[in-house]
Amino acid sequence: MHLNLKNMDTSTLHKGDRFEHVFLNEPVDIHIIQEAGSTVKIHILNLPSLQEKNEERLNRIIIDQTGPNCTTEIYGLAYLQGEAKVTTETHVNHLVGEGKSDQLIKFVLEDQAQGRFLGELKIAPDAQKVESHQTNRNLVLSADAEMRTQPQLEIYADDVQASHGASTGQLDEAALFYMQQRGISKQKARQLLVNAFMMDVINTISEESLRENLINTLSLD
Repeated sequence: MHLNLKNMDTSTLHKGDRFEHVFLNEPVDIHIIQEAGSTVKIHILNLPSLQEKNEERLNRIIIDQTGPNCTTEIYGLAYLQGEAKVTTETHVNHLVGEGKSDQLIKFVLEDQAQGRFLGELKIAPDAQKVESHQTNRNLVLSADAEMRTQPQLEIYADDVQASHGASTGQLDEAALFYMQQRGISKQKARQLLVNAFMMDVINTISEESLRENLINTLSLD
């Protein structure tokens, strides 16, 4: 279904509605209220060759699950070069029980790029039997790049399944060496490892044509 999501309007998904959208190199600032049985699947993609290398951007998503049996999926991928600065904020609020949410946010940073992830997850006292997972993984490819990650979990119910994880690291030197020993140039091996890191997010895009176009654009083969 279509929602008017401009200018931080608050939009409501009614019982049984499904909303799915890919934000490709465009600002995101949305607030969605989910009523019973509704589904949200959102991708936020900031990718090279499709962006200015000195851009600054804030992406923000607020989700309120106000009815049972709601599902929320949020995927983010930012590949930043030059002096690009991107902040991605997610605020997922389980206000009632029996809901699900999954978040997978990834950053790749080169040159002097700066990334920030703020992930706020709240499970209200009466929101029992919620299942919620938040993962942030970051790959820093330059000594001058900077990544900050701030997971914030507030869980007030006891009958829930909730997890979070955050990590920031560099390319696996052992894997690079292994690939070079098999005749792959260092530059090609480096790109293959970056591509593999990004594919976890790209593969979750439902629209096949868009997914294939992104793979071709990024040479993710």
